[in-house]
Amino acid sequence: MTTMVSHKSKFGVAENVMVYAAGVRKSYGNLEVLRGVDLQVPEGSVACIIGPSGSGKSTFLRCINHLEEINGGLLLVHGDFVGYRLEGRKLYELPAAVICERRAEIGMVFQQFNLFPHMTVLENLIEAPIRVRGEEPVVAKSRAQELLERVGLAEKRDAFPRNLSGGQQQRVAIARALAMKPKVLLFDEPTSALDPELVGEVLAVMKNLASSGMTMVVVTHEIGFAREVADQLIFMDGGVVVERGHPRAMIANPQSPRTREFLARVL
Repeated sequence: MTTMVSHKSKFGVAENVMVYAAGVRKSYGNLEVLRGVDLQVPEGSVACIIGPSGSGKSTFLRCINHLEEINGGLLLVHGDFVGYRLEGRKLYELPAAVICERRAEIGMVFQQFNLFPHMTVLENLIEAPIRVRGEEPVVAKSRAQELLERVGLAEKRDAFPRNLSGGQQQRVAIARALAMKPKVLLFDEPTSALDPELVGEVLAVMKNLASSGMTMVVVTHEIGFAREVADQLIFMDGGVVVERGHPRAMIANPQSPRTREFLARVL
């Protein structure tokens, strides 16, 4: 694994900050999706991002682990760049293999479960630890079994994704992300593809992760989850952070008229 050098002190970032974004911009041609996003997520905390469709929430999440390249601003995870190296004042794209190593420390759970359909649940969990981290199969299998127990699916280790419910597949996806021992977990609308009766089982796993001290950035429409679990709530619209604050206070008394309008529609 490539040794990561913290740039926290260089850029004046507090030591306990896991995700640091300052003026992050992202465009697709002439369409500017992110127009200067500022955000800090302390280690061990949960940040929930809400906002209307097209506000840039998912794009920002994908920028954090370099699935999307930013066009401007500063974005650090655990004190370093994910897809770049800094020389002087210039950023240079890293080789794909190095990006893959650094991205391995940032788990991501998508709307769609993205499990390998030809692999069993257990095989889905051990694939990346063995291939990317070089873990011994016996070690990877032991940890996978522990994680399946943690998400309540130990008995499904030999099942194929097609034989699982949507909620079960998403719980496997969370376990698979955890198998890489990430420093931070990103969730992109993890319950939006689920039937309403299956949402609760996934949120229960996420609540358990939050209580264990996992750093999480969650793009969600589940306002109740954000109110109960998040340490900070971020409302995005038009590619910028419109308002941020403590979830309960912000939901009860939003300061921005745009936040107030959005919450009135979803609550």
